[in-house]
Order: sequence, then structure tokens, then C-alpha cells
Amino acid sequence: MEKNVNITKDSIKSVIQDFISTSSLNSLQNGTDEPAWDQALVGLASGADPIWQQYKEYVGAFHWTPWEVFNQHCPEQNVSADQLMVVSWVLPQRKPVRKSNRVSRNYPSEEWARIRVYGEEFNIALRRHLVEQLASSGHPAVAPMLVPNWTIVKSERFSYASSWSERHAAHAAGLGTFGLCDGLITAKGKAMRTGSIVVKLSLKSDPRPYFDHHAYCLYYSDGTCGKCIDRCPARAITPNGHDKEKCRQHLVRSRKYVKKTYKFEGYGCGLCQVGVPCETIIPVKTAREALKSGKLPPPPPPLA
Repeated sequence: MEKNVNITKDSIKSVIQDFISTSSLNSLQNGTDEPAWDQALVGLASGADPIWQQYKEYVGAFHWTPWEVFNQHCPEQNVSADQLMVVSWVLPQRKPVRKSNRVSRNYPSEEWARIRVYGEEFNIALRRHLVEQLASSGHPAVAPMLVPNWTIVKSERFSYASSWSERHAAHAAGLGTFGLCDGLITAKGKAMRTGSIVVKLSLKSDPRPYFDHHAYCLYYSDGTCGKCIDRCPARAITPNGHDKEKCRQHLVRSRKYVKKTYKFEGYGCGLCQVGVPCETIIPVKTAREALKSGKLPPPPPPLA
């Protein structure tokens, strides 16, 4: 991008997709030149959206709003929240990667483990690339996950939480809602990774086509499914939700398995993201149809 170019959502999407298509970092690093990613979903949210303060109040004072993280790292800009946008993207897992992990029972397939390491290395490069491209066009930007003071905090309510959450940024930008296992269910399903930046830019936000943060999950919408419970090798998912500590401990064990079995330093799991109805779609029919039509579904009935 060059200075004084007209920045639109489509131009941002083009920068993201061009980087996916041309970067040598978009690779599983397995000697086959197989790409990690081949498409992206993109959403926009205003830095002044009330949802950011709601996150802060619910998660903890350590959780940043877009204004906080931007002004920490671009203080010379002296911007207000309504001068900022959050650009969020979803990178859906490719079919061969999903297929390989679908047959796993305890630890990730090699392809899935490679995505967790090398696919995320690409995602980090994508964040940096988008920040640089927008800055070169006169729009300073920050990637919250890459700033030096991003941190994970022990949380009484959540076991642990971070100062910025990519999944919550995607939810704010209208890209998905949360499932029983805490994964984000998007228009391309739950098997994905996500990223975001905060930029000084005024564009129209994308609407959130849902009223409830669990709207796309069958278990929460009508009490059915729960397939992710059986898929979890750590028994970290129950009808009560997701036990982050059990999940974390299993990820630690997976490092030894990946090194011994696949001969590289990595880790991962993702078994709850495949072999489930939300692997590649929004399984709740009314929510899926609402997204397709562009019309919001009716709000949930009031509590008795």
C-alpha cells in the first residue's frame, strides 16, 4: 500500500490474501511445499464498540481494549477509541489437515502439529505484514499479540487468561461465536486459527449476526451434540464447559509426543475441532440461514 490510497475492507482483504498466496512462509515445512493456508475470512470492529469494555469487565482489568493497546505503543498518535478499527481474520484449516487430525485419538496428526507451529509462524508474519502495509499508507497499526507486554495472567475465574484474545477479537468483528469447548465456530467452522491488528482508520464495522456468544453451538442452542466431549483425549470438556488447565497439561504432554514421533519441536491437539458437526460449518441451521440472508435471527426469549 502507498500513502493516500483509499483504504477499504476489500483492499485490506486483498493484502491478506496476496500475502497468503505469495509468502514463502505459507508452508507446512515438510519438504512438499504444501501450503499452511489458502483462504481467509476478514471482519472489522470499531475500537469504540462497547463489547471491548464488556470483555474487560468480565475477563479482568488486565484485558486490553483496542484503545489501550494502541495508545501504549503509538502514544504520539493521541487517538480516541472511535478513531480505531480492529481488523480480524480467520484462517480455516485445509481439508487434508482436518482429515489427518480426524483419525487421531490422543495426540495431533503431524500435519496439525505443523500447522500449530509453522502455520502460526506464518500468522505472526501476516500480522507484521499488515501492520507495515497499513503504516506505509499513513495508518499506524499495532498487532496486540506481538507487543512486548502481551502476557498470560493467572485468573481465578478462567484458570488463566491473556491481555488480548484473538478469538474474542474475531467474535467482536462478527466472525463467530463460542462452542462448548471454547473454540470459535465461524462460517468456515471451528477448525481454524485467527489473528488481528488495531489500526488508526475509520471504516464501517461488520455487524455481529448473533445475539448470543454461543449462538452457533448446537449444545447451547438446543441441548444436542456434545461431540467435542468425546473427542477430547484429556477429558477437559464436559457439559459444564472447558477445563483450561486439563487442556494445557495435555498440550504440554503433546510436545514430547510430537518430538518423538514427528522429529520436530512442536505441539498441539485440536481433536475437538474435527470430527464434530461444527468442523467446517455453522451447525445451527437458523443461525447459518441468518448469516446467509444477512438478517439477524430473532433474539432469544427473555428469562422467566
